[in-house]
Amino acid sequence: MKLHIQNNFTAELPADPSEINIPRQVEKACFSYVEPKKPSNASLIHASAEVANLLGLSQEDTVSDDFLNIFSGNTVYPGTRPYAMPYAGHQFGNWAGQLGDGRAINLTEVTHNDTSYTLQLKGAGPTPYSRTADGFAVLRSSIREHLCAEAMHYLGVPTTRSLSLMLSGDQVLRDILYNGNPAYEKGAIVCRTAPSFIRFGNFELFASRNDLATLQLLADYTIKHHFPEIKSEGKEKYLAFFQEVSRTTLDMIVHWQRVGFVHGVMNTDNMSIHGITIDYGPYGWLEDYDPNWTPNTTDRQYKRYRFGNQPNIALWNLYQLANALFPLINDTKPLETILNAFSSDYQKDYLNMMRNKLGFSLIQEEDIILIESLTELLQLAETDMTIFFRNLSSVQKLDSAEAAFEKIKEAFYNEKDIIESVLNNWYTWLEHYKNRIDEEVFTDAERKKQMNTVNPKYVLRNYMAQLCIDDADKGNYSLLNELFELLKKPYDEQPDSQKWFAKRPDWARDKVGCSMLSCSS
Repeated sequence: MKLHIQNNFTAELPADPSEINIPRQVEKACFSYVEPKKPSNASLIHASAEVANLLGLSQEDTVSDDFLNIFSGNTVYPGTRPYAMPYAGHQFGNWAGQLGDGRAINLTEVTHNDTSYTLQLKGAGPTPYSRTADGFAVLRSSIREHLCAEAMHYLGVPTTRSLSLMLSGDQVLRDILYNGNPAYEKGAIVCRTAPSFIRFGNFELFASRNDLATLQLLADYTIKHHFPEIKSEGKEKYLAFFQEVSRTTLDMIVHWQRVGFVHGVMNTDNMSIHGITIDYGPYGWLEDYDPNWTPNTTDRQYKRYRFGNQPNIALWNLYQLANALFPLINDTKPLETILNAFSSDYQKDYLNMMRNKLGFSLIQEEDIILIESLTELLQLAETDMTIFFRNLSSVQKLDSAEAAFEKIKEAFYNEKDIIESVLNNWYTWLEHYKNRIDEEVFTDAERKKQMNTVNPKYVLRNYMAQLCIDDADKGNYSLLNELFELLKKPYDEQPDSQKWFAKRPDWARDKVGCSMLSCSS
């Protein structure tokens, strides 16, 4: 097994002079050297052949002893020195100070086909940033990360990727509901990949300490290696960097809203400077279309990270990044210009995204009203978002409103409970919708095909992940393999997998792991 190694991050940025692996404050350093803890009996559960290929590895490599040893943390790849990064962050809107890679260890950077990737083990043991935690991860959260990262990629959502999922052979103590009843669970390790794992919080840390020298070193490094298209100098360089981070972050959020994904923990330390989804903790997909839903038990009271608030939180987080970069720019006006454009740009991109979901190729002003009335209507009766938009593509221009309703009614959880006034509202909206698609140049078949490229048929619903976790706990990984393959083609009909195109079952409505999740992993 051969990897093309780079060590740019550790070669060009200041290291922590201490290699003592105990929780502590780390000053004026971008990383601390730390080795993964050797697992007692590592075993491979699943590897992504596609991600392996990105790194220049073959299918045969993924079943080799070298692969098992390196990506479980049992051995260190020759010519590399693993490390963990410090960063700070705002958690649920509150400043949290130094955080860092508490259970993530970066193995190295590799290049293949002129593209660079950072490899990171999650759950491979403690680092100086573990605070009061042990640095390990459990099987349930690791399955959720491995499956979801790849599912998001195939949905077309910017994301980190997942190379492998392994059991460590060790037991990990966790209090899943934070209710004082901890229990031992199977330990697991995920190897995830990204261009880098640099976050908003990396910049926040140095700015908060007024360590402007390290702040500038990190910014210059990030631009040089990850934003090489930026050729300007001085403050213009940092403004161009912030502009690009804002643009890609906006794009990511539009994709989240398109597929109904709720991140659940949009802290600034969980925001990538690449505009990719990072840190799959208590995430979930909207099942009932409820903009106020959050999958995170910690967020249950204030719902800061609810589905409908994700665009606002992205902007709030960008304000924090702007504050961190300000010392390099010393001018608020251009930063404010970029931030002020975010909301209007988002509304424009969101509108175009919704037009695509509804099968509109032409732009008409009244689309705004049609879209707003739809999102209000979807909340009047419990309605499955994924099924609704997928089935809407079957509505044809010559359908009556009643016939159109028959094609979407599968999306309602309790169709019989829909009161007459709501039903009439649906008939009215569907009549407007049919009039709108009648003005399109698309044929019914062409529109259906286009809509089915942006409205997935299959998403990783929490109950599906939980079924997979339950089986994996018993040593049965067949469902994990089935779901992994299913989610690689989320827009295809896949008639043999029709059972997964279904509303959340009643048993999953309040089951732990299916409705809401904690950050415990």
